[in-house]
Amino acid sequence: MNEVSHSNHNVHKDKQVAHVTRSVHLLFRGDAQVCLQTSTTSTMSAILKRLSLGVLVLQTTGLVLCMRYSRTLPAVGPLYLASSAVLLSEVLKMLTCLLIIYKEHRFILSATYLNLLEEIVHRPLDTLKLAVPSAIYTLQNNLLYVALSNLDAATYQVTYQLKILTTALFTVVMLKRKLAWHHCLSLSLLTLGVIFVQFPAGSVARPESHGTPLVGLFAVLLACFSSGFAGVYFERILKGSRQSVWLRNIQMGLFGSFFALVGVLVRDWEQVHKAGLLQGYNSLTWIVVILQAVGGLVVAAVIKYADNILKGFATSLSIVLSSLISYMLLQDFMPSMLFTIGALLVIGATFLYGYEPKEPSNLVKI
Repeated sequence: MNEVSHSNHNVHKDKQVAHVTRSVHLLFRGDAQVCLQTSTTSTMSAILKRLSLGVLVLQTTGLVLCMRYSRTLPAVGPLYLASSAVLLSEVLKMLTCLLIIYKEHRFILSATYLNLLEEIVHRPLDTLKLAVPSAIYTLQNNLLYVALSNLDAATYQVTYQLKILTTALFTVVMLKRKLAWHHCLSLSLLTLGVIFVQFPAGSVARPESHGTPLVGLFAVLLACFSSGFAGVYFERILKGSRQSVWLRNIQMGLFGSFFALVGVLVRDWEQVHKAGLLQGYNSLTWIVVILQAVGGLVVAAVIKYADNILKGFATSLSIVLSSLISYMLLQDFMPSMLFTIGALLVIGATFLYGYEPKEPSNLVKI
């Protein structure tokens, strides 16, 4: 009887051991699957970050260089009208967003129409709020053409980083936010760097350079202030909004196209009447229009994968590439020691402003 009892006890014990062994095996198997999934997610995240970096650099550098080259390229006929390029960019951006929303509704025209009717027409106050930033962004886009008609791409790229300063100032005034110590230090370095770049000896232009640098500087400064105000205003009205970024861009495109059309009629109506809206257009002009329209949407799509460090790298690479290409290919820019120091200060300030100090962890004594 005792032998039977002892045998049953051993069988029960063997079952328990087998059960524990199976559980441990499943646990390690599950951990391995989790590790594999985590590794795959981490790899995809790294790939998306590198892709985002490439897109940001190509869009920023490509638009500036193409715009500069298109405004200074010796042409047989008349130079294309900047106001018409801004108008076409707004229309193209709006049509692109319409296509994206059409795709989101599974290419059902009636569903897309009802969504636009509900969000835009039936909510006139929400739509009208975007008239202000749309007007300012349209003005800013026109100013960028003026700036790059009178400044080389490298000087423009460095000086335009002052939009960080204006955005910070409007954030403090309009959103009542406080700046950390490293933000204040960053803005001081940024201002000092731009002063170095704009110093008379900071950028020695070559004899074949185009435009009036003072006009270009004034246009960039106005663009920085308009960019800072419009960005903060846009952030303020978007708080609590559930509308997609594509729908917001359609609303802004409606107003932007209207204001851009007004700009064409006021500034260049006589030239449009004589030679048409598309006078002076070539393949490079259309590349500029497409980059200005679609480039911003591409950046908006990938920006969620780009942290502040990545955006700092993109800005730095864009400044370096613009300087090298302006010097070697466009041949309208000769860097000096002051320009180099100023550019390095601006790059360092960009990284410092995006720096987010880690909060000290609360240590619990055991």
